[in-house]
Amino acid sequence: MLHAALPDDSEVTGLLALMLLVHARHRARTAPDGSLIPMADQDRSLWDRRGIDEGIALITAALPRGPTGPYQLQAAIAAVHDEAKSAETTDWPQIAALYGVLLRLDDNPVVALNHAVAVSMVAGPRAGLVLLQRLEADSRINADRRFHAVRGHLLETAGDHAAALEAYQAASQVATNLQQQRYLNQQIARLSSSGTQATG
Repeated sequence: MLHAALPDDSEVTGLLALMLLVHARHRARTAPDGSLIPMADQDRSLWDRRGIDEGIALITAALPRGPTGPYQLQAAIAAVHDEAKSAETTDWPQIAALYGVLLRLDDNPVVALNHAVAVSMVAGPRAGLVLLQRLEADSRINADRRFHAVRGHLLETAGDHAAALEAYQAASQVATNLQQQRYLNQQIARLSSSGTQATG
């Protein structure tokens, strides 16, 4: 309705595109038992291609029309994710660059966290961990489940399983959503099991 009332407003168009592009993945986000499925592991055949095509058309039309705002950039990032046929073919350099631009517009710790993830996909987990160090003193995010979970993932990818386990445990302790807790507890159990096997 808002887009219909303001069809020439690029940020309104960007917001609608973002909503469509994110919602298009909703059927693949959870398993039948309700557990969370990370984007990299999702069955992309369950993604809503019509919604993705509509979102991409909207953001493609909006970007050249004037000042680029946060919603347009977030929609552009979502479009890059949704266009990829697999996690392996995702254009992470473009996503990292878009998050870099978004950070210059919006000093948002969640954006910084996502930027660190994107950079890690381009330059390796250690590069992402360096960026996370800047957020350790940021009270807006440093006690958040997302910060600890991302740190755990990057530490695990870097091979530091003991530190990753601690980070996942910290994330689980502050998670308020049952699905999130289940997912994090699965990571804790998996790492604990692998650590026991390695020392057994």
